[in-house]
Amino acid sequence: MSSQGKLRVTYSSRGTPRYELEIWHSGLKERHVVKGTNKVDVLSRAQTKMAHWDRSATRIDNKQQAADRTAEAQGELRDLETILIQGIEHNSAVDWESLKNFSDYEESQPKPPVLPKMDFITKLIPAWRKNFEDRVAKQVGRFREKLVQWENQKDQYIKERDKANELIEKKKEAYLSGDVNSFIDYCDMVLSSSQYPDFFPQTYELEYRPEGKLLVINYQLPAPAEMPTLEEVKFIQTRNEFGEKHISQIKQNKLYDDLLYQVALRTLHELFNADKVDALISIVFNGFVRSVDPATGHEVNACVLTIQANKDELAQINLSNVDPKACFKSLKGVGSSKLHSLTPIAPLILMNKEDSRFVASYGVADQLDESVNIAAMDWEDFEHLIRELFEKEFVGAGGEVKVTQASRDGGVDAVAFDPDPIRGGKIIIQAKRYTNTVGVSAVRDLYGTVVNEGAIKGILVTTADYGPDAYNFAREKPITLMNGNNLLFLLQKHGYKAKIDVKEAKKLLS
Repeated sequence: MSSQGKLRVTYSSRGTPRYELEIWHSGLKERHVVKGTNKVDVLSRAQTKMAHWDRSATRIDNKQQAADRTAEAQGELRDLETILIQGIEHNSAVDWESLKNFSDYEESQPKPPVLPKMDFITKLIPAWRKNFEDRVAKQVGRFREKLVQWENQKDQYIKERDKANELIEKKKEAYLSGDVNSFIDYCDMVLSSSQYPDFFPQTYELEYRPEGKLLVINYQLPAPAEMPTLEEVKFIQTRNEFGEKHISQIKQNKLYDDLLYQVALRTLHELFNADKVDALISIVFNGFVRSVDPATGHEVNACVLTIQANKDELAQINLSNVDPKACFKSLKGVGSSKLHSLTPIAPLILMNKEDSRFVASYGVADQLDESVNIAAMDWEDFEHLIRELFEKEFVGAGGEVKVTQASRDGGVDAVAFDPDPIRGGKIIIQAKRYTNTVGVSAVRDLYGTVVNEGAIKGILVTTADYGPDAYNFAREKPITLMNGNNLLFLLQKHGYKAKIDVKEAKKLLS
């Protein structure tokens, strides 16, 4: 029988949910991960796949099983050859109404109990009568309790449903009004809803430059080794086993190269087609592939193709009839002659990580010892100390951390850039040199800043601790809360010693 794991949900840098459900069949030795942005669709596709496996497992005719697996394998190969066509046939514009929930509360209303009737004898005997009436009253009381509980749950469901729908409507209005952050959110929704085979990483970074209506995309593409290659399955009766035939290396290389050209063109088409507020004139697509360099054995993430296309220019092309490579080249796209060789090239336009708020940083950690009370140090020194610590955390992976201008306004104190294409991106760091418990309002502010900055995560660091409301709010959000103990541990991890004495700090600071 087929089995399934736990439905997992992750969020993109723009907050778009993405669901994943792992399913497997031990008898067929099949394993699959169903991905998508719609929970119901993911569960439905998983059930369909598992039902198919179960039917396959119960077949007695092994030749039929082989034929089915061959048809499925060839179908997967054909799907890769038509990735571009699939994108063209799909309307990529966000259907705001489909994102809303209009369903009623599903749990049925409790039914009134069937009350017994009092017989003649019970009516005549007072003790029996009272006992009967008490039992009936208890039944009625339990029903009323259930009814009140049901009504409360229904009201709560409707409130949450209407609130979620209201947020979607606000997102729609912000997008239509030309809000820059809302436009990036919209592009993220478009790309997240684009259906690709499960082996696709489907992760990306987006940067929008409103002055030129230019969108820059760093898009993560699958590596050649992740491509399906199975072409045919035969049942070998003499050995009572299945034999597999895979496509040749030459065909694998051609299929891979063609796929990457298709993805680049499809992404351009989907974003231009979805743009309903004329916010886009041009898009730069930088395609990256993560793989292991056979010469060094180290993991690399190389840009293997890059293209810049204008909306009007692409609109003149009938993408349903083009040769993907020829079309890519005609649009002045750049890539090596053999994309499967993963030869690195320079992107046409790099993402801009510069920020006018950044200021020169200075070292603080080397001045620490066990006598230094971090909770009482100068607040600006504290921010640079936090920058210094996180720089040591990220520098090993090629990241960087920058400090913003001193403002003491609770905004962005530092920004980290994690270059990892899968889990990386912009990270907002706030430093709170507090001697009192940090409340939920500070965590809410951080979350709002993360959303406004288009960051993938927020980190709040304090010398004190957080209240229960703060921890509850941060749960299941891209927020990490670090208290004084966590900070001391991070210092020790990087070879520094200090102390946090809140009581002493209160006296000194007063």
